[in-house]
Amino acid sequence: MELLHSPSIYTYNPKLNFQNHLFSRRNSKPVDFETIRRKSVVNAAVHRVAAKTAASAVVVEKSTTERCRFEVLSGKPLPFGATATDGGVNFAVFSRNATAATLCLITLSDLPEKRVTEQIFLDPLANKTGDVWHVFLKGDFENMLYGYKFDGKFCPEEGHYFDSSQIVLDPYAKAIVSRGEYGVLGPEDDCWPPMAGMVPSASDQFDWEGDLPLKFPQRDLVIYEMHVRGFTNHESSETKYPGTYLGVVEKLDHLKELGVNCIELMPCHEFNELEYYSYNSVLGDYKFNFWGYSTVNFFSPMGRYSSAGLSNCGLGAINEFKYLVKEAHKRGIEVIMDVVFNHTAEGNENGPILSFRGIDNSVFYTLAPKGEFYNYSGCGNTFNCNNPIVRQFIVDCLRYWVTEMHVDGFRFDLASILTRSSSSWNAVNVYGNSIDGDVITTGTPLTSPPLIDMISNDPILRGVKLIAEAWDCGGLYQVGMFPHWGIWSEWNGKYRDMVRQFIKGTDGFSGAFAECLCGSPNLYQKGGRKPWNSINFVCAHDGFTLADLVTYNNKHNLANGEDNKDGENHNNSWNCGEEGEFASIFVKKLRKRQMRNFFLCLMVSQGVPMIYMGDEYGHTKGGNNNTYCHDNYINYFRWDKKDESSSDFLRFCSLMTKFRHECESLGLDGFPTAERLQWHGHTPRTPDWSETSRFVAFTLVDKVKGELYIAFNASHLPVTITLPERPGYLWQPLVDTGKPAPFDFLTDDVPERDTAAKQYSHFLDANQYPMLSYSSIILLLSSADDA
Repeated sequence: MELLHSPSIYTYNPKLNFQNHLFSRRNSKPVDFETIRRKSVVNAAVHRVAAKTAASAVVVEKSTTERCRFEVLSGKPLPFGATATDGGVNFAVFSRNATAATLCLITLSDLPEKRVTEQIFLDPLANKTGDVWHVFLKGDFENMLYGYKFDGKFCPEEGHYFDSSQIVLDPYAKAIVSRGEYGVLGPEDDCWPPMAGMVPSASDQFDWEGDLPLKFPQRDLVIYEMHVRGFTNHESSETKYPGTYLGVVEKLDHLKELGVNCIELMPCHEFNELEYYSYNSVLGDYKFNFWGYSTVNFFSPMGRYSSAGLSNCGLGAINEFKYLVKEAHKRGIEVIMDVVFNHTAEGNENGPILSFRGIDNSVFYTLAPKGEFYNYSGCGNTFNCNNPIVRQFIVDCLRYWVTEMHVDGFRFDLASILTRSSSSWNAVNVYGNSIDGDVITTGTPLTSPPLIDMISNDPILRGVKLIAEAWDCGGLYQVGMFPHWGIWSEWNGKYRDMVRQFIKGTDGFSGAFAECLCGSPNLYQKGGRKPWNSINFVCAHDGFTLADLVTYNNKHNLANGEDNKDGENHNNSWNCGEEGEFASIFVKKLRKRQMRNFFLCLMVSQGVPMIYMGDEYGHTKGGNNNTYCHDNYINYFRWDKKDESSSDFLRFCSLMTKFRHECESLGLDGFPTAERLQWHGHTPRTPDWSETSRFVAFTLVDKVKGELYIAFNASHLPVTITLPERPGYLWQPLVDTGKPAPFDFLTDDVPERDTAAKQYSHFLDANQYPMLSYSSIILLLSSADDA
């Protein structure tokens, strides 16, 4: 969504930054801090900075060190992170402004007790090269975890939060170990219990069975936005490991049957689902950070999405994620990750010290001159993406997920932040010399942002799918204008808005709707991009589901416990005449028709269609358009409901995706021209682009199907249309959303198919076709001799 309700923060606002740290950017209502305080869930974290005891990965209560059990060598500055060799493990971490560093080793049994098992003090002369601290250890690392302590200035006004009593996570850690079970509080009901990184072993191996990237042309994709836990955690999934990567594997065949060949996983980097934990009196349960847009560590897969728990110190989560990717590839399904490099879980100056803040806050975050946090994310901080150190970190991370985890691409959350200038931006910093008139200030949008340049020209990353959510919470909206180097795609928010407006019957959108059907050339053609650079969607995790889009005029977010003040107010929805699920038979039939209209539009538009999880069976969230905090039935895929609808809307969706895959013309590499596409109105070759037009029709030449006639009647009145004449041929109905299932899609196995087709034969003989109000059709051309 455009997030128009979100704060637009270019300069520091301490109250708003503090509030937004506690809750997702998806909210506009400030959090009731007193409620949070009473529930004792985050107050310990948000007050520690003032006392210089900010939340840490591990609080050292006592050290068990008597003598070092490891052989300590100087080590190497590269690669970053913990790297296992046959002889031991090399540790390397960046910190420019720290004056001292200590490597802390912690056994799995010592972690919950907040004990450090071994401390290795790093000598700045022997264990530091440039700004990199490093050490090489030989010894027994079984069940061993690690973190760091850094010393230096604790001066927030200068952007420094060094505190040698705090243990922080290595940003390059490949797995994070904390709580083993999703949603379970730590000792003493701690929402932020100790965390530490996995020490790798040279013997860690995964059998990929020859897995290779599928490398589907992007124009051929049908994307499915999925939440890993929500997909299988409902009891009706009957999976062995509900709510996990393995649970998703058990249900991949459903996606294959639906016609999906790419899944876009909502955040699977390590995050804390208890970050917003508080009692919700409306539902009588607790709020969670369910969506996961608050990253703790970018290299680590979410550990509590695995069935392995704490076994193998996090290696189980890595292997289960790999298994999901491997099994998806076996079924011809690519895997794209939703990544959140715009901010982290550390929030503003009142947030916890987990990793980046304690390592070198002034480098990793975009800061104002007096150390305040810029908040273009709406979540308290902004990652300093175009700083040279940070952008290299992001590129390293993306490379890791491609080369080691085999993912096929990324969707970048609030990607416009990735185009903003870094703190202390100047031409010397970036280009090596000054430029006359260079007055770029922190946060200014850049026409050629170094990070996007690096990703776009990286020999590994330029070959994967790169999708930008081309806006942020600071008011920067770049749909159609995101720096792209010819390879970046965008979530096309304008497609969503225009399609919703036209199909619900709003005047003045016929021309804009036609642009959407063509892949939005008005947005992408001038810049040299293609239709597949547009990721088309009607619904996503933000906002209404497809069923709710046609059931509610207004949001119904009371279940969030915020008096319905959170979430987007402008949804371009229409309840078809009555608000809510309890409605007349006539209204329910119209809603089903509208759902088919939206899905048909998505499948016949040039560009890449994206389906939101559950929309294929009509999942409802009860009109809640901001379900970020619900770990319950509201967000869970309902397999029982999916089975109930298998002969209705799910059938229609599966047939439409199959039809799209079969048609050569519905995934073009270039924008359609007059040689292939012709516009029509109620009569052939007379399109109506007037302000009052609610009818759009076109014919499309297809090398496989011959020719398609596709029409949308978004009027409240039925209409009889005249079809283009094709001597020697007759138009035959294939799809008509105005008909009940199974006659809405006439496949060969439909009972009484011939009888149903003949009902309109007298119209077709006269080259005409009747269309119900709020309906859409697809006709195919066949030889008159075969008709």
